[in-house]
Amino acid sequence: MAFEELSKKDWYSILGAEPSDNLTELKRKYQKLVLLHHPDKQSADVPAGEVEARMQRFIEIDRAWKILGNEETKKAYDLQRRDDQCYSLACRCGGTYTVCKNEAEDISLVSCDSCSLLIEILQ
Repeated sequence: MAFEELSKKDWYSILGAEPSDNLTELKRKYQKLVLLHHPDKQSADVPAGEVEARMQRFIEIDRAWKILGNEETKKAYDLQRRDDQCYSLACRCGGTYTVCKNEAEDISLVSCDSCSLLIEILQ
């Protein structure tokens, strides 16, 4: 599945977590949900439609952990979520100037993430 498709889901809410949670906290929440929703832990007298829904929930929990449990994919996912509220501009060095809406009123200069160049934000 492409990362663009994965970024449309809120993987934090699937795990019942917050973006500020550290890896240990994410893992604890994941393990709790996996034990609760694992197919082998379900009772045998559940209707067929319910079994499929529970299996889908288990798969979503596992996907959420695969994204949020890895530092690199978590960082990429967080950046993807943040880009919805941020603006970026390419620098001549190949880097990027990035400013988010909530920061734009408080700052007037933005630095490149790769070099020492600055740009001014005009309101």
